[in-house]
Amino acid sequence: MPLSAAGGPPAGAFPIGARVRLRQLAGDPHAVLARLRASEPVSWIRPLEGWLVTRHDLALTAVRDADAFTVDDPRFSTGQVIGPSMLSLDGEAHARHRAPFSPPFKPRAVRARFAAPVTAEADALIDRLREQPGAELRRSFAGPLAARIVSDALGFDPAEDDSLLGWYDAIVAGVTEITAGERLPDSARNAFASLSGRLQAVIDDSGRYSLLAAASAAATLTQEEVISNAAVLLFGGIETTEGMICNAILALLSHPDALARVRADPALLERAIDESLRLEPAAAVVDRYATREIELGGARIAAGDLVRVSIAAANRDPTVFQDPDRFDLDRDNPRRHLAFAHGPHVCLGVHLARLEARTAIARLLETFPGIRLDRTRVEPVCGLVFRKPRTLYALWGR
Repeated sequence: MPLSAAGGPPAGAFPIGARVRLRQLAGDPHAVLARLRASEPVSWIRPLEGWLVTRHDLALTAVRDADAFTVDDPRFSTGQVIGPSMLSLDGEAHARHRAPFSPPFKPRAVRARFAAPVTAEADALIDRLREQPGAELRRSFAGPLAARIVSDALGFDPAEDDSLLGWYDAIVAGVTEITAGERLPDSARNAFASLSGRLQAVIDDSGRYSLLAAASAAATLTQEEVISNAAVLLFGGIETTEGMICNAILALLSHPDALARVRADPALLERAIDESLRLEPAAAVVDRYATREIELGGARIAAGDLVRVSIAAANRDPTVFQDPDRFDLDRDNPRRHLAFAHGPHVCLGVHLARLEARTAIARLLETFPGIRLDRTRVEPVCGLVFRKPRTLYALWGR
């Protein structure tokens, strides 16, 4: 990863940040994030070759102010894999890329277009699990549901879902490698090439409606730009939605009292999902680059510096959330979390992601009243950028 434009701060200026290692951030980062937030809320992290923002108010500043903190930089990890898109552009260019895709993701449009398919797909996946005493729910339930819904929106046939998941896995792995300071692997480059070819065919299929065809028909984007933005939707539609569902299931099954309350009052499920998003956001960090020399949280940031905003840390800021490490269904401000980011790059698919998570978990709890964690195979939430358990084994049989 390139060095800071200023070469980094003087040695010893950020002693807590100097001791942080990538394995800490990828494993269980919350203790070290708490120390950073309390003493070095904007700290230089040598393995990242950039700054890490951990305080809620400073995180909001960084994600809201696109003039001072931009995504439009050639080092932006996702942009290196899929090219320019709404995720890696700011200002008028960002608005032009985002506009054709926005209408289908407004709340009313999401309910009208996706409520029935999400319920049907969740039920179909659950039907395959009924006769089993338990299952690994990440790749037998959460992942396939997220993949089917976004692939349907993009115009893919169900038979293509396995190929789509394979390309997506390789692309996500490539983004993670770049974030950790490694080179883009050929597997990610080849996966995006394969995905691009298939997306082009979907756009060219005049007999079938898809978000891609509609965006292309708007004639404000080139087909290459439509494809890059489709990859962004694929990212959000699978990676973060899968993580959101898995993390919420794990949180509920790990807190039996909260699970019992949700069963007794299904209206509490929305709060449970928000608490899970707060404690373990599926996307733990977002990247920005300083457009000019600026001071943030007592740190002097040089123009061009990488400024990595820790959503995971901001979501546990004790000045915003009382007893922030506790899973609390009675929290009075559950939606002040930043799991969907904020500002111009707030998540486009937030309403669809919420619909999928709410429907998936409700149908799972209704179908399997005895559902519980398989205590012999519990995996923690982990990941440097995208956080979720590697596996999620649950039991519901005797």
